[in-house]
Amino acid sequence: MELHITCIPGDGIGPEIVAEAKKVLDKIAEKYGHTMIYKDILMGGASIDVHGVPLTEEAIADAKAADAVLMGSIGGNTTTSPWYKLPPNRRPEAGLLAIRKALNLFANLRPAVLYDELAAACPLKEEISKAGFDIMIMRELTGGLYFGERKTIEENGVRKAIDTLTYDENEIRRIAIKGFDIARKRGKKVTSVDKANVLDSSRLWRAVVEEVAKDYPDVTLEHMLVDNCAMQLVKNPAQFDVILTENMFGDILSDEASMVTGSIGMLASASLNDTKFGLYEPSHGSAPDIAGQDIANPIATILSAAMMLRFSFDLDKEADAIEAAVKQVLKDGYRTIDIMSEGCTRVGCSEMGTLLAERI
Repeated sequence: MELHITCIPGDGIGPEIVAEAKKVLDKIAEKYGHTMIYKDILMGGASIDVHGVPLTEEAIADAKAADAVLMGSIGGNTTTSPWYKLPPNRRPEAGLLAIRKALNLFANLRPAVLYDELAAACPLKEEISKAGFDIMIMRELTGGLYFGERKTIEENGVRKAIDTLTYDENEIRRIAIKGFDIARKRGKKVTSVDKANVLDSSRLWRAVVEEVAKDYPDVTLEHMLVDNCAMQLVKNPAQFDVILTENMFGDILSDEASMVTGSIGMLASASLNDTKFGLYEPSHGSAPDIAGQDIANPIATILSAAMMLRFSFDLDKEADAIEAAVKQVLKDGYRTIDIMSEGCTRVGCSEMGTLLAERI
């Protein structure tokens, strides 16, 4: 099978971790008889440096021409980088918002899994962490506050900023369907998170989710206010299966969920559209402070590549092989610095990629 993959190494540690993901994918291709065809494109700060904009139309066309997109990380130091002296629509993150919109990537999947081997790194009390957890956060990605109209004005001599949060029922329905479909393959439970006691957009969200739930009688639906969900994630994360929520709430909750696993460097993500096409990236940022030092953890990117094989190519066996390799490397005691613990062997970014490839 030929797999046409557009790669976005991006900024910071992005080029390092994407290189290790390619190393593992190449081993998959060798073992299972596939052909990996990569095309690298620029996005974020790397694109600004060359083209003056965070994403070009040519890059979007290259992404659309592929079967899937594998991305490293975008952005830099917001205090010192010249990228952040540019207008907001020309900063690195504007490229990410633009490609999500251009590719219609409305469903963001962010798993938060506590591996047995990393239980000691979980910041929660042992009485909580010993129960383990395997959460899938489904975040709506192309609507809401991040894509609403915004402006800053002066009113009666006072500066005033306005951001608009809007959702229509179709935007809510399609992400809800994705959420229930995935829950049906997992623990058959959806927790829909909103702020329906305050926001009209959340009241519509809740109403549409309840309509969708009628088509999934085998899946349990519960509603939870976002502030309560933030508390429950650190109080009893094992209660959750699929968390379904809107853009900004999902942005915040998925980062919280990732950190209770012990390291954001372990967590993958996928952004999907109505077809098999998706953009796959680690949940963490560009970590410019450690870029080029060969100490970044590539596992989140490699697990994102496994999600790509599973969701865009239906190669479940190959995805299972990558996930099994990750568990075996952890069981064998190898760790990058972010997940290092006493008695384990510390390795760098490149060596971790090599160890994982060897276990495919």
